[in-house]
Amino acid sequence: MQYPVFVLAFCVFHKRYYSETIVPALEKFKFSHFGHDQVVLHENEIRKEKGVFNIFRTRQEKSEFLGELTSIIDASQFTVIGCAIDKRALGGCVGNSANPYHIALDSCIDSLCALLKGYGQFDKTTHVVVERRGRREDRDLELEFRRICDGNNRLGLPLPLEVIFSDKKAMSSGLQLADLVARPIGMKFLRPEQANRAFEVLKKKFYRGRTGGGVGGGYADVGVNVFPAPKSEKPR
Repeated sequence: MQYPVFVLAFCVFHKRYYSETIVPALEKFKFSHFGHDQVVLHENEIRKEKGVFNIFRTRQEKSEFLGELTSIIDASQFTVIGCAIDKRALGGCVGNSANPYHIALDSCIDSLCALLKGYGQFDKTTHVVVERRGRREDRDLELEFRRICDGNNRLGLPLPLEVIFSDKKAMSSGLQLADLVARPIGMKFLRPEQANRAFEVLKKKFYRGRTGGGVGGGYADVGVNVFPAPKSEKPR
């Protein structure tokens, strides 16, 4: 198994701020480095310097590129809800309990609903945009999403959420940010003692519960859930 951790990350945005600040910042970044905006900022391709990301002549150039991108994420206002799952722990599971995406989806939706309640938005429709993975995978995910929203959740209530499937080529800024934040969460779960600058930037963005308007307390088991729960103390 190449990478034993599955991570699902929700990036939650205020729509006006997203459209007026985050999208222009990422577009400006793309124009600055590529001369156009027809680039999908995909973490795996950036890290491995694939495709259009084969532009770095030196390690310093790549470091500056990543540093600028990290600064954009650091300066942007959004909330992160994540779930990290050790796929090796699912070996004996069957059905939905063996599907890391479904487990993580249930966890993230639970925290998302708590966030919406905290901000008085639970009575309004919230759109959850996910990246397409394939016809069968999308169908199974939509069925699981509908099952959760129909009342099979911790609240036991219908949830005001709508799922939207987006092709990667649509270049959604939100999906790109979600992709960029997922690996730092996974690496913190996999190697908690390793230096992780990107995770340190994200720490202040994790959902921390409804205390103080959704920013109080710690993020472990609230903004970031892990399966199985680590035996040692969770990072704060």
